[in-house]
Amino acid sequence: MEKQIQTLIAKMKADYIRFAEAGGRGPVDPDSYFGKSIANFEDNVTVKTGKKYIKITKENSVWGFIVNTDDDKLFKKGDILKAAGYNAPARNAARGNVFEEYSVAWTGPHYLK
Repeated sequence: MEKQIQTLIAKMKADYIRFAEAGGRGPVDPDSYFGKSIANFEDNVTVKTGKKYIKITKENSVWGFIVNTDDDKLFKKGDILKAAGYNAPARNAARGNVFEEYSVAWTGPHYLK
């Protein structure tokens, strides 16, 4: 699961770079605010593994959760869940699965369609 978590963080960073370059800003200057944020992106992401979930935080806010058990009645291992609060995921629907094709934003898992 560690490889899938690193891929998730890389997708988050790629979306942040896309955001930083949007609106005609073009390539980011390494000395600018966005340049420094991109350089330190991984340092600001924390992964905390628990029995049921892996919590992903970015700076001081929860990005989302990943199901870390095969014994969940609603979800399968690797499902990406939005945060309902700082310590609990929203258990209404998965936003993807780290073992399958998915997309995410740097701000969190995508909303349901």
